[in-house]
Amino acid sequence: MSRRGNCYDNAPIESFWGQLKNELVYHKAYETREDAIKDVTRYIEIFYNRQRIQKGLGFRSPAQVLRDFYRQAA
Repeated sequence: MSRRGNCYDNAPIESFWGQLKNELVYHKAYETREDAIKDVTRYIEIFYNRQRIQKGLGFRSPAQVLRDFYRQAA
């Protein structure tokens, strides 16, 4: 939930949910809730965090940003 009077507080997560639905959920029909949970977890942990490039991160994946951060810190 966003803070009172700050409409941009919730924008990043709303954008993420929109991407998740467009790239994964709307293209599949799940038989069970467990299947959906496994697929969404796999999408987030494997594809979104490790492979999917993002404009806000300089066209890098979150994993690349994290690696670069620790290389510069060392």
